[in-house]
Amino acid sequence: MKACGSLEGALAGLHVVIDAGPTYEDIDPVRFLGNRSSGKMGFAVADAAAQAGADVTLIAGPVHLPTPPGIERRVDVRSALQMRDAVMRAVEGADIFIAAAAVADWRVADYSARKIKKGPTGTPVLELVENPDILAEVAARDPRPFVVGFAAETDHVAEHAREKLVRKKLDLLAANRVDETVGIGADDNALDLIWPGGGESLPHTSKAELAKALVARIAAHYHARRHA
Repeated sequence: MKACGSLEGALAGLHVVIDAGPTYEDIDPVRFLGNRSSGKMGFAVADAAAQAGADVTLIAGPVHLPTPPGIERRVDVRSALQMRDAVMRAVEGADIFIAAAAVADWRVADYSARKIKKGPTGTPVLELVENPDILAEVAARDPRPFVVGFAAETDHVAEHAREKLVRKKLDLLAANRVDETVGIGADDNALDLIWPGGGESLPHTSKAELAKALVARIAAHYHARRHA
């Protein structure tokens, strides 16, 4: 699959903030709640945005990936709260925000500074509290950047994605199906793009090529919005 149009200069002069990878929510010094996100898609999008001429700020969860060429600002974080703080600092005055990270929905209410031990009282009960919704918070800013979300779904992909687009007031959303073998951690993927009043499918290909196609679409929608 080829990207739609050339990336050269498509985002020239624009500040693009991208978050990528998982977050880890610590339970105690040796355990955490996490997810299987590898960060590959978000890093590929950051690479494509840099190729398109953008000034990219990459906010990365705990991943083992090199910074793509042309990106001078990378902020490494671990938890959802740390990612939220980094994103809010970075999006001040940004033109586009792309939320590719798989941010944990919950964290433990009470972190234990010591390792939780087995004992006669049985299995410990972990109380969870909801993490901030970074994507919705950025979309609610005034003024706000052009906001692109991601949705990884196991079923009813289009239905859940459209609901998320409307509920969070996004400009564009990229959705994909995931399970034990598809999407997360793989080197390839496919995306359904959804925006208010329309949609398009990007067929299965490498994440590098998919990211180029996605960035080309983001650039087209961003410039169309500016000149509407």
